[in-house]
Amino acid sequence: MLSRVADSIYWMSRYIERAENVARFVEVNQNLMLDFPVESIGHQWRPLVATTGDQVQFAARYGEPSRENVLEFLTFDRRSANSIISCLSAARENARVTREIITSTMWEQLNTFYLLVHAAAADHRVLPDDFFARVRAASHLFTGITDATMSHGEAWHFCRLGRQLERADKTTRILDLKYYFLLPALDEVGTPVDDLVWTAVLRSASALEMYRKRHGRIAPDGVVDFLVLDREFPRAVHHCLIAAEDSVHAIAGTPSGTFRNLAEQRLGQVRSELAYAAVEDIIAGGLHQFLDGLQAKLNSAGSAIRTVFFAAPATPIAPVDVPAPEMAPRPSGQVQAAWSARE
Repeated sequence: MLSRVADSIYWMSRYIERAENVARFVEVNQNLMLDFPVESIGHQWRPLVATTGDQVQFAARYGEPSRENVLEFLTFDRRSANSIISCLSAARENARVTREIITSTMWEQLNTFYLLVHAAAADHRVLPDDFFARVRAASHLFTGITDATMSHGEAWHFCRLGRQLERADKTTRILDLKYYFLLPALDEVGTPVDDLVWTAVLRSASALEMYRKRHGRIAPDGVVDFLVLDREFPRAVHHCLIAAEDSVHAIAGTPSGTFRNLAEQRLGQVRSELAYAAVEDIIAGGLHQFLDGLQAKLNSAGSAIRTVFFAAPATPIAPVDVPAPEMAPRPSGQVQAAWSARE
């Protein structure tokens, strides 16, 4: 396969997954507003901008984050590369140049998805209440159509590789940033507000039901274990990396467990670290510090994939690697002590 075509399929998949994740972040945050203390509502929207790494751009154009400003920036702002409408436009353009590779059903569903968002953008002052749920459903439908109608060969593996890397990255960001910004006060650890935040984190990853089946009551160490280290839940970082590594081996034609190229080496390294990680050590060392390092390793794996598979000269359509947001270290030791005090 031409590197240009592989690159477009890979980024088509990443952009669709990114649009879905932005929609789920916003939807869960809006629902959280109904239960959160009134005095905390002002800074509830800040984490959503931080999730995309676009704080500087947002501050320069919108100033302080409010519900209206953040919704506009993340949903319909065409100047924001990570807004839903920008992601869908880029995904559609990448799909357009690979029409001979993807199936007609995939193209039709992506067009339907694209028109759904553009129709809402035409008059988003009357945004449907179920708009973000419809975005999620459209993304799920595209993934299902892809798996059901596309031969599971090289092109399909590039599609899955992009989706899994993007999903892993966004899971780390929602786990890190949502909690970091929404619960800045140490004395709120272990309170009902703390439980609301962790519930919101799980809902953002569509993980609440499966988490309760696995762990029962909501606890920080259980949430971290489930969203980072679980091998079976499809939005857990470890599960995503297992699937991504499998696709890299399939594309390169190498046996599982070998590390013959840079992409295999970097994905294998971070996947192996998660396989032997313990949630107690992660929390004791500082959750933010661990996730910050994990995001950097995921970006490094993405760079290796470009080097190995997309090295031929090409003009990718607005691919964006969002750098990990910089945040002051959280007092992890004190927070861990407070968590440990919970019964």
